[in-house]
Amino acid sequence: MELINHQFQLAARPVGLPKPSDWHYAEAPVADPGPDEVLVKINYIGLEPAMRGWMNDSRSYIAPVGIGDVMRGFAAGEVIASNFAGLSVGDHVSGLLGVQEYAIANGNAVQKADTELAPLETYLGTLGMPGWTAYFGLIDIGKPAEGDTVVVSGAGGAVGGVVGQIAKLKGCHVVGIAGGAEKCSYVTELGFDAAIDYKSEDVMEALGEQCPKGIDVFFDNVGGEILDAALANLARYARVILCGAISQYNVTDAMKGPSNYMALLVNHASMTGFVVSDYLDRVGEAATALGGWVASGELSSREDIAEGFENFPDTLLRLFSGANTGKLVLKVGGD
Repeated sequence: MELINHQFQLAARPVGLPKPSDWHYAEAPVADPGPDEVLVKINYIGLEPAMRGWMNDSRSYIAPVGIGDVMRGFAAGEVIASNFAGLSVGDHVSGLLGVQEYAIANGNAVQKADTELAPLETYLGTLGMPGWTAYFGLIDIGKPAEGDTVVVSGAGGAVGGVVGQIAKLKGCHVVGIAGGAEKCSYVTELGFDAAIDYKSEDVMEALGEQCPKGIDVFFDNVGGEILDAALANLARYARVILCGAISQYNVTDAMKGPSNYMALLVNHASMTGFVVSDYLDRVGEAATALGGWVASGELSSREDIAEGFENFPDTLLRLFSGANTGKLVLKVGGD
């Protein structure tokens, strides 16, 4: 029986939040893999805030998704045909496979997933790109030392939750900023020392209370007013890590930058941006560390799983309303 693939292709550049007309739902026969390629039946698609930036035709760290192209996205699934010596039919893999039901990829472009260590969907979160992002951003740029005060914005998300747990493993006092009582409860379940609810608390004031000696490391996933509040509470020689700015991704007017940036000068602090693709040659290092912590029970993971491939456009919007807790994953088919 001929397999049929379904894809979400980018139909138009969004203005503000993506709307239904920005997508084209396409159908096409599944091709056979070529030399050194594998055919993957996708079971899960990871939804990332970064996807919104990939839709814009603007200068960035990666080329924008082309109009008419399959939407870029990380996914995980099962190899159902292989011309690559390192992978066999039945193996599970993850990689940048796109928002579709079947994908053909070079065998060197995917990572094998050990589903005995963790469920397949975890390889789109804690044991995948979000986990690598948390690891390299905190360890390489934040350089946390025992006793440091580490603050994480977007602490209830896929990256922020891992950042806080690693910081605790390094002996730090960790404060998470999240939106709503449910997310703050989740943050404390992860082992954070405190959680600040930006929806009901004055973040500037709360940071002063929770970080009386100032913030040594601030891992920012949000930007905007929360970044400004953190800058106003920096300790001397603080390290600010710019991972994302989800509060700004769908603005239709000018993006809001930090007004308290002079705190960097006063405190001899640094602010560094990064993307995880800078560290692809060291993914094995992160995978070993994260996998070890998961195996020992020192690092936990939560996937917020939505179902139905056809629901991708609406599910993606949950990222920008704060409706997800942990890693947002779309289940495509059985595994």
